[in-house]
Amino acid sequence: MKGFENLRAQLDALEWPSVYLFKFIVPNDNEKMALVSALFDENANISYHTSSKGNYVSVSVKEVMLSGDSVIEIYEKAVKIEGIISL
Repeated sequence: MKGFENLRAQLDALEWPSVYLFKFIVPNDNEKMALVSALFDENANISYHTSSKGNYVSVSVKEVMLSGDSVIEIYEKAVKIEGIISL
């Protein structure tokens, strides 16, 4: 998918499998947060932090990924969630 070339170059420089930290900002909406959580394995370490006004939630996820391609796949699925910001 276009737009991930720089990330792919950075990921290719890493050794795999490896723990990868994903960060997203999502509108404070249970459905959207559930969609983000569903992108990951049940063993992933997911933490949530609500913004000061309560409009957004920062979602941090640590998960063992097998390759850079598997990381890109997660981001490709995440961009389909309305309102999500990938960091």
